[in-house]
Amino acid sequence: MTNKSGIISVSLPFAAGVSAAALTAAPFAGGLASSMAVVLLIYLCIRNGKRNAAAMALLFFALGFMCWCTRALCPVPPPSGDSPAMDALCRRIDGAGFPGEHSAAILKALLTGRRNSLDRSTISAFRRSGASHILALSGLHLGVLYLLVRRLLAPLGNSRPAQICRSVLTIALSAFYAHATGASPSIVRALLFIIINEIRRLSPSRSGSMLGTFCTALTLQLAVRPDYIASAGFQLSYLAMLGITLLYPRLESWYPESRSPVRYVWKCAALSISCQLFTAPVAWLHFRSFPKYFLITNLLAMPLTEIIISASAGALLLDAAGICPQALIKACGMLIQTLEFCLEAIATI
Repeated sequence: MTNKSGIISVSLPFAAGVSAAALTAAPFAGGLASSMAVVLLIYLCIRNGKRNAAAMALLFFALGFMCWCTRALCPVPPPSGDSPAMDALCRRIDGAGFPGEHSAAILKALLTGRRNSLDRSTISAFRRSGASHILALSGLHLGVLYLLVRRLLAPLGNSRPAQICRSVLTIALSAFYAHATGASPSIVRALLFIIINEIRRLSPSRSGSMLGTFCTALTLQLAVRPDYIASAGFQLSYLAMLGITLLYPRLESWYPESRSPVRYVWKCAALSISCQLFTAPVAWLHFRSFPKYFLITNLLAMPLTEIIISASAGALLLDAAGICPQALIKACGMLIQTLEFCLEAIATI
């Protein structure tokens, strides 16, 4: 098997095994009994299935089932939610003087995931317009910061030592941010994607694919935290990425290559449609809601959000260095107010 087909044949049965065990909701004692039966099954699969794809799929299904059943053997303490780094960042945001009544509160939600400063009207506008996912810290936010860090480190050059240094710094900063913000399932998913992509950058001779990255991250995350399988954030994050992996390239290719602004709009629309089609059923099961205006919301809100995160991160870094970029801070505040105005307008439709 090739690397691509190999990771898929491992990942999907493993995830299916974790899901099947979670659906049975077996208690720990029952899980141990089930695991002993699974161990026997694994032994038989290894003995008889070295060259049998079906037996190997059954093997990893059994491993996934056992992984979930024995999760209580290695309990993971819940995140405390207290982070000195995020506390300091919130104070920096409050003291920067972003114009707008709700600008600082929205920015704290975008950069730290803390929404306690938001009033009900703002939360309601985001929810009714279908933009609640913007306020919930997710892989989107870490992805934007990751790209920003890559651009800031670009002056290091393209020599081999510079590439290694850039990748190490990028992974370290991304891991620090993920830990400081509580390491939610979607943030961890994004971190795994970053680590895998950076390793691939340092090994250009090894072939890889987006689907291979997806399956590798899925397997690693479930192996460490199989209980994530029941998390809405975990499910929606991976389903959104599955839509981007499988459907987005096909939709995006429908519009011919060009530098037309219409081409950019179509790419944004294709991305939004791909994510929404794959996440809509699970979102309905969890929240009993479907954003009617998701397309126009994402076409307006997503580019604004990416610019706001990048620009505000730069403004806060300069402010911390004592440069006090008032023009940039004012521009960020205006962008946040524009985002808020657009979502409030959509929410009233």
